[in-house]
Amino acid sequence: MSKPISQQENFSSPPSHNGKFLTFRLSSESYGIEVLSIREIIRMQNITPVPQMPEHVRGVINLRGNVIPIIDLGIKLGLPKTEPTERTCVIVLDIKSDVGENTFLGIAVEAVEEVLNIDSDQIEPLPDFWTEISRDGCIGIAARKSGLMTLLDIEKVVSREACSALANL
Repeated sequence: MSKPISQQENFSSPPSHNGKFLTFRLSSESYGIEVLSIREIIRMQNITPVPQMPEHVRGVINLRGNVIPIIDLGIKLGLPKTEPTERTCVIVLDIKSDVGENTFLGIAVEAVEEVLNIDSDQIEPLPDFWTEISRDGCIGIAARKSGLMTLLDIEKVVSREACSALANL
């Protein structure tokens, strides 16, 4: 006779995040990141490639005299490359590097949707079958009228080490 599977065995601990999340599209799916890490949202610009960078690093842009590295978030998450359209945007993030300095970093997304208030009790933990990488970078799953949305811990997704390396460009 098999023992019953408890919720504790199937799911990670409940997330403790709540607040405002910016929602956006990647590969026709919705994702959200906390607005506290967002500096601004800009239209896609010409990106200057940088040699010998990982595939998800598309290159750099000049934003009002600042060189900002641009990551294709789709590729970073194992999704197809974000193809530029008129709705493609760059979300400029202000995140801390591993040495504690603020670093500006842009993430390319298909389209920005809206800002939502999401309480922690509206966020479901991830099932155990997710990989270690996805568990580290995901806060959880939230339901909305149009379907489910994955909430990302964007600092963990882009990793502080990558931010530090990109800051030296």
